[in-house]
Amino acid sequence: MLTPKVLILRTAGTNCDYETRYAFEKAGAKVDVVHMNTLLANKKLLGDYQILTLPGGFTYGDDISAGKILANQIRYQLGEDLKTFVNEKKLILGICNGFQTLTKAGFLPSFHMHGQEATLTFNDSNKFEARWVYLKVCSSKSAFIKDSDVAILYLPVAHGEGKYIARNEPVMNTILTNHQVIFQYVNDRGEEAGYPWNPAGSIQNIAGVCDPTGQVLGMMPHPERHVEPTQHPRWTRSGLKEWGDGFLIFRNAVQYVKNNL
Repeated sequence: MLTPKVLILRTAGTNCDYETRYAFEKAGAKVDVVHMNTLLANKKLLGDYQILTLPGGFTYGDDISAGKILANQIRYQLGEDLKTFVNEKKLILGICNGFQTLTKAGFLPSFHMHGQEATLTFNDSNKFEARWVYLKVCSSKSAFIKDSDVAILYLPVAHGEGKYIARNEPVMNTILTNHQVIFQYVNDRGEEAGYPWNPAGSIQNIAGVCDPTGQVLGMMPHPERHVEPTQHPRWTRSGLKEWGDGFLIFRNAVQYVKNNL
């Protein structure tokens, strides 16, 4: 496949769709931003794409809880279609509100959809957190990070409900044992630390998890906001890299499709 195709799903309240589009296009993909209503009216449209992305924002105003309304739409109206999508070895990425949505729809961490196994709830600080964070890459299980030699990423977060909590201890143990924790918040020395390094107070410092196949990834930090080196807040002092840290996520996804589909 020469040009992987990405569907970025948007609805009322989505606000990071065009930044995400730019990131995937920079990585060499063909990208369409599609409204939820359009996809529900023609579910077969999903079959034309190899990567589905749920970008950041505040879908439906996060009026019930962050991502919950979109999660219910996806679970009950697109659940079987997404099962087929993953069974065909395709990729799904959820960023911030997209991570909240996939988790509350029951697609992460298990994708079995037997019920919600985790959630992302209000930050321990009881306020919206917008800051840059360090992420340790904990596992290469995810296709979005596989075969990377990068140990630490520097990305921004912007959320009010980013605290990751598993439903119970067995669920958490399964996530850890299966190496499904892909990113953890760390300090500038790469060590697990509390607030503000862990901006939400997430259990086990979890910032991103994948499903058992490694094809579905959810993460709270925003990789699409650091794809260009000049987006780094200290680039004038630290010098320019070849690309921003977040570009790795999009580049790996596009390469996975080229190699496997």
